[in-house]
Amino acid sequence: LFGVLQDRLVKEMRLRGIKTKDEANDFLKEYLPRHNKRFRVVPAHETDMHSKLPRNFNLDRYLCVKTRRTVRNDNTIAHDRKLYQVEEKVKTRKVIVEERTDGSIHIMSKGTSLKYREITEKTKKKKVTKDRRKFNRPVTPAKDHPWRRW
Repeated sequence: LFGVLQDRLVKEMRLRGIKTKDEANDFLKEYLPRHNKRFRVVPAHETDMHSKLPRNFNLDRYLCVKTRRTVRNDNTIAHDRKLYQVEEKVKTRKVIVEERTDGSIHIMSKGTSLKYREITEKTKKKKVTKDRRKFNRPVTPAKDHPWRRW
């Protein structure tokens, strides 16, 4: 219907000189019933042909955005500028992150959902201080070392 209306409707509105939104809405009230009467198609069968979904069918698993991610060595996943810690052992390195229509996120591995948590703050690394004089100084041989016997 959109393709048909996109072509015919715009031409009809131009012919009638419609320029405002209110004029267009008034025009649609008279145009759409005529259009529907002219282009309607009677169904071949009056019965409803839709079938019911099985009880265990999870429609949310199919109507979601799926993204493949790699599990890092520390069992974390980066997704949508956030970091997630997978709290279960994962045998594979690839997992699928599902963003569902209700806004929830599920991390899936081989068809099973994994437990995870979002990491909100970065861990601070410990500063390693080295006494540069102690480690950069060359080793001096002992007094009874064979090099000193000359």
